[in-house]
Amino acid sequence: MGRGLSFGLSFRVRTWSSSCPSLPSRTNIIPSFHFLKNTFASESYYYSSLSNLKYSRRRRTKGLICDRQGSRRGMSTMACASSVKESIELTELEKKIFDRLKGVLRQFNLQTQLRVAGGWVRDKLLGKDCYDIDIALDNMLGREFCEKVNEYLSNAGEKTQGVGVIQCNPDQSKHLETARMRIFDVWIDFVNLRSETYAEDSRIPSMEFGTAEQDAYRRDLTINSLFYNINTGSVEDLTGRGISDLKAGIIATPLPPKATFLDDPLRVLRAVRFGARFEFKLDNELKKAAADEEVKNALASKISRERIGHEIDLMLCGNHPVKAISQLKDLQLFWTVFSLPQNVDNQLPEDCERLCVKCMDAIWEVLGEVGFEILNEDHRRLCSYSALFLPLRKASYADRKGKLVPVANAIIRDSLKLKADDAEKVMSLHNAAEEFSLLVDLLISGEGMISHKNCSDEKEDWDVSIKSKQRIQAGLLLIKIKALWRMALLLSTVIRYPITECSEVLECKALVEKRALLYTSIEKSLLQLELENVWEMKRLLDGKVIMSVLGLKVGGPLVKQWQEEILKWQLANPSGTAEECLDWLQQANAKRMKIH
Repeated sequence: MGRGLSFGLSFRVRTWSSSCPSLPSRTNIIPSFHFLKNTFASESYYYSSLSNLKYSRRRRTKGLICDRQGSRRGMSTMACASSVKESIELTELEKKIFDRLKGVLRQFNLQTQLRVAGGWVRDKLLGKDCYDIDIALDNMLGREFCEKVNEYLSNAGEKTQGVGVIQCNPDQSKHLETARMRIFDVWIDFVNLRSETYAEDSRIPSMEFGTAEQDAYRRDLTINSLFYNINTGSVEDLTGRGISDLKAGIIATPLPPKATFLDDPLRVLRAVRFGARFEFKLDNELKKAAADEEVKNALASKISRERIGHEIDLMLCGNHPVKAISQLKDLQLFWTVFSLPQNVDNQLPEDCERLCVKCMDAIWEVLGEVGFEILNEDHRRLCSYSALFLPLRKASYADRKGKLVPVANAIIRDSLKLKADDAEKVMSLHNAAEEFSLLVDLLISGEGMISHKNCSDEKEDWDVSIKSKQRIQAGLLLIKIKALWRMALLLSTVIRYPITECSEVLECKALVEKRALLYTSIEKSLLQLELENVWEMKRLLDGKVIMSVLGLKVGGPLVKQWQEEILKWQLANPSGTAEECLDWLQQANAKRMKIH
């Protein structure tokens, strides 16, 4: 159980367990108004007498996000690495599937060796569930074996299954055709064992039938080179390193790493991704090869930007995105992956890649304090990209038409080939985060109101209460950013309390807590102002009514300006009726007519 701060804050603290099957409840931090006002009034505020605070930092929420293989993200796999199972324990369903396959072998007197390859073997040895079963065949094609399975089913009077054949597609890492069919309602992939050779200028290999040992050595990592032989019921470690590296928590390649990476440079990114996912250590020779200039050049020239973007996406959707991106920086691969456009102006901060990683880490630290469950999986992904590129938010470059484009936009769209919508949302989040940072004083203490121009072009403040002013300013921002507002608020905490070099652990903790407290306080204020889903608020007056009051026959800029004023009136008067809004509009227009 965590403990709260003991200086006038009241907490409801969550508990959690790494074995908890669901997300924990939110921690509600309810600080006193005077404490918040004093805390956020000055940028130079730091926790005083930290050693006297009765505070025990809540552990970061881990073990809560499930990946495709069903393992909980964030759980320390290093703790599991020393207890790798000596043999694989099959579930009842897996026994049924494998018995069915062995039945096919017996009925047709096939001498085929059936081996489950790769990730399933690794995860089962780590004691994890895995439902992704890929079976390698030593003497026949996958579709040929699937036809035998259907013949077996037909002879037994059972319903045959459809067979899907995935053709060779090197761009999607499918170098030989794969056959797929359902067995006991589980999709199973069948492919033949293979060996491969690479041309100097391509990551697409020439493929041919190979032995199990050749197939094992051609794989990217030793921990992915293990087989489970269905015929014998045993694990096969044909490289001699798979199990030992799994136990030691080491990411290594079956063959010399530089040659492996030059053959297929994408394996560099896969090594980083798996290292972060399992919290394994990268082999020293692997790290040396990954940072080699020749390998970096090969990654930039041989691998499509779409494939690089896909690997980065998997990293950021994984359980340890900060660890993965930090590893790219340490291997000096950051700008190889996140390549900059030409003609970038001089707005990039010094030591930019370090700041990018630190911003991302800072946001994940805050999320660990306030609760990862405030964001869904897609929003966590988007938040990671936004945090990573936050230090670049003011940098731009001139495109071919001379138009200034944000650098972060170019990286997302061109370097990673992600969706245009991703780039637009990241830009929106950066802008909204800046606006949120300006609203802090208004939302906490009612100070720092932002004035606006009304439709008569006279600068004036709303003649309303502080609460109404808070609703107007914050409401307009939430209407603009919609459901992304929590992400923007998270980012604003790093803008408000920028990245610094913390010399002591307590100082670092204090900075994280200040950001988390800021986030929780502003979120609470917005919810108390009843601005949740404010963007769904129905407008009381439509354009036709406005045109009628203004005496206009056609719309135009003036109608749009009055629509914005009416929106502000609604935010200031959440219980106002259409009749009251119409009356206000008529009076405001009459005042405008007198002025003009």
